[in-house]
Amino acid sequence: MIGYLTHHRTFFPVLPVPARRAIRTTARSPVYPMAQNLSQYFADGEIIAAKGSLDRPITGIALDSRRVVPGNLFFALPGRRSDGASFIDEAVSRGAAAVVALRLPAFSQAKVTFIQVADARVALARVAQRYYRHPDRDLEVVGVTGTNGKTTVTHLLKHLLDADRRVGLIGTINYDLGARTVPSFRTTPESLDLYGMMAQMRDAGCKRAVMEVSSHGIDQQRVLGLQFAAAIFTNLTRDHLDYHQTLDAYFEVKTRLFTGETGAPPKLAVVNIDDPYGRRLAAMIAARGDQIRLITFGEDPGAMVRAENIALNFKNSVFRLAWPDGSVEINSPLIGRYNVSNLLAAAATAWGLGRDPASFQERLAGFPGVPGRMERIEEGQPFNVLVDYAHTDDALRNALGMLRAITPGRLLVVFGCGGARDRSKRPLMVSAVQASADFAFATADNPRGEPLAQIFADMRAGVAAPEKIAWVEDRRRAISLALDAARPGDCLLIAGKGHESYQEFADTVIPFDDRQTVRELIGVKALREG
Repeated sequence: MIGYLTHHRTFFPVLPVPARRAIRTTARSPVYPMAQNLSQYFADGEIIAAKGSLDRPITGIALDSRRVVPGNLFFALPGRRSDGASFIDEAVSRGAAAVVALRLPAFSQAKVTFIQVADARVALARVAQRYYRHPDRDLEVVGVTGTNGKTTVTHLLKHLLDADRRVGLIGTINYDLGARTVPSFRTTPESLDLYGMMAQMRDAGCKRAVMEVSSHGIDQQRVLGLQFAAAIFTNLTRDHLDYHQTLDAYFEVKTRLFTGETGAPPKLAVVNIDDPYGRRLAAMIAARGDQIRLITFGEDPGAMVRAENIALNFKNSVFRLAWPDGSVEINSPLIGRYNVSNLLAAAATAWGLGRDPASFQERLAGFPGVPGRMERIEEGQPFNVLVDYAHTDDALRNALGMLRAITPGRLLVVFGCGGARDRSKRPLMVSAVQASADFAFATADNPRGEPLAQIFADMRAGVAAPEKIAWVEDRRRAISLALDAARPGDCLLIAGKGHESYQEFADTVIPFDDRQTVRELIGVKALREG
């Protein structure tokens, strides 16, 4: 086994890669099966052409040529920034026994089998599922998709469902594999990683798995063939338009999770009808007339699972959870109206999967929260400080609107816009901030390879009140100035990075955690005042 999750990848490429490592597996369904012939991983019609023998053993599967070990099957995946075909020679030099690509080479080595397929990502998903012996068939898998709320909903669901059974989790913050938890590499991993992790969950005794399903993950075939017991739609707002181009195209990708275009449709669809795109999706599902069971949720009186008599403040959210057979009072430590929606999504799904909603009262009251999602920082300061992942105009609008309603003093914000991402949302984010905040500090988020001056120039197009915003390039400095400006009764929201413990620049990644930075700065300022 190589790395943290699967035999072909490590999350931290600076770590040495061992050539061999003993693996303990179960006799019934090992995570890492014994070498099988290449031909066993492909079904009829999946191979367009081949050079070399299909009757050769395969020791593993690799996507990264640097991680290839002798006997591996290497997939040369096409990418937006680089083409895996450019690394075939390196994979072969490291001992790859076979290569899957979109084209056959003009000349090939006799010791290597080359396989041509129509879509390398589709082929990867099919082969990975067979390699790991269909782990999704042994798990009740719940997928959560939508622009906002995926992380909170998956954590809430895990909390509700693991009272009697072990539940694995795959998402933005971490991967809980049953026997261990490791940092997340991406929201929805490549299909090879995904099936490998689910195999580890299965062998660790998990019976259920909840996962975030991103639009990229759907569009790039990472969840192809995955059998979902339930799929949840939280909402859809402007995001990732650098990739999808239009909101309608973005929505169309999301709908594939519910229509069966990723494989079989889910047995249960749970949809937010407070959201206009959710209403469209619910109507689409209802019109299909197939075997998908539809549960709607929201504040809408027509929702099957509803929130009624909502009361919000800085400490908790209180509402009445109603479903067709009854109702119960919910007192949750999560704050904000959008978290009421997240709570409804989790409760509606758990109910749909057979859990008794009467038990939700105690379980939801004891939910510990999600790192970096409206996370309160308490260091004895006379004002509120919250760290949140909000990084779209809609998420900022919702977060600030909620905080505005319950803040007796001023509302201050530190935020930025990510580099090398959708530029069109930058002025919209500034407009959302200026609509609710008394003062904002615009700063660096994850600039990546884009000049901060360009990011700021795009953001300035959304400024309506220049006297209410300061431009501070260094994020730590911006947070420090915001803490200096805060007075008793004020609320400071530090938005955009949430749980992230790093900051991405053009050619480096540095340690940076908003939560830790706030604690350090409050401590330093207290010492100075003392």
